[in-house]
Amino acid sequence: MRATILIFAILISAFAPRLCSAQATAQTTTVLDTIYANDTKNVALFFPEPIRQGITGSDNFVFTYNREKEQYFGLLQAKPGKESNLLVVNRNGSIFSYIVRYKKQLSKLNYFIPLSSSIGNEKPIKVDSILAESSEERVDNRTYYYQKFCSYLLNRNQRIGRIKKRTQGIVLTVENVVFDKEELYFVIQIENNSTLDYDLNFLNLSIETRQKGKRKSLQRLYQEPTYKHNLPSKIAESETVRFVYVLPKFSLSNDRRAILELNEKDGERNIELKISHRYINNPN
Repeated sequence: MRATILIFAILISAFAPRLCSAQATAQTTTVLDTIYANDTKNVALFFPEPIRQGITGSDNFVFTYNREKEQYFGLLQAKPGKESNLLVVNRNGSIFSYIVRYKKQLSKLNYFIPLSSSIGNEKPIKVDSILAESSEERVDNRTYYYQKFCSYLLNRNQRIGRIKKRTQGIVLTVENVVFDKEELYFVIQIENNSTLDYDLNFLNLSIETRQKGKRKSLQRLYQEPTYKHNLPSKIAESETVRFVYVLPKFSLSNDRRAILELNEKDGERNIELKISHRYINNPN
């Protein structure tokens, strides 16, 4: 009898911590992230899948998205009032839920929401369908982020300054320099106003250092882009193309500047565009 009691006590001591842990897990409440908005700016929310439905819990918050053609982003605005919530369902059934609050001054206007932020799915996902998905068809999260953010920048009407140079009907322009997540995004435009197509050989960005002393010289250090978005190989006559270069963040001293070098394949319509350290050190 004493042996039976002893075994029973050992079993209780072994399983009790697991039972307590399971109960604590079940009672844990999911803390929702908060998104701030106001009535003077659009706050953009980019989701991993197109939006099928978006609902706010109060009339002083408005979430707009394309109901006719599913798109990856929606816009949030708010009027002064009590906080509410936002519920978004993606095309694949993923559910996202947030607390939304009015804030007069906004420090963040764009939210890129990963799939990991989903609080669940409206229908169970079959394991077989996950296993059947080819790894080659999956785009890693970082590349996906680059694609969406670069597309967003190309749709914005924002310029950092007049950074432009032309030769023989070819115009090279840096429209914008944007800092995000320890990286610089260069929004670049090439116009072909000539009567001949322009075959792109390369477009390189380098840092140029002016050496001091009696014998002044220039030294260039090529910067390898992390990602190139929509870079063309050919610009047809009378065509304008816009694309984005993504590079690790860097800053420049007064004696250094960035050089954007456009080179034509089997041609001489080459351009070197100088970008002052002021634009690099003070991006949008």
